Amino acid sequence: MTHTIEVNGIKLYAYHGCLTEEGKIGGNYIVDISLKTDFGAAAVSDQLNQTIDYVDLNSIVKEEMGIRSKLIEHVGQRIVNRIKSDIKEVISLKVKVTKICPPINGDVDNVAIIIEG
Repeated sequence: MTHTIEVNGIKLYAYHGCLTEEGKIGGNYIVDISLKTDFGAAAVSDQLNQTIDYVDLNSIVKEEMGIRSKLIEHVGQRIVNRIKSDIKEVISLKVKVTKICPPINGDVDNVAIIIEG
């Protein structure tokens, strides 16, 4: 059986962007994760060790977002790679990285990338 786990709205302050100022000033980001797995055993046993721990997902996101990238595409791919590498129970994965109020010479709420794999 396949189940979905989502961790949405992970709010972070990070230093991604092509502009030098973005590396100094930083900005607000939101990361959403959706993954497919089989947590049938955990649903029956009520044991955390039989499913994917949300704390581990949040930690991976925080660590990868803490490494400066010019592009959110790059940091998003690092998050995907790390989750797939560290958590073997993942069948498939979707990661969305949203940059709030990007400096793109316009009145834009946010920009986002989505990686599925």
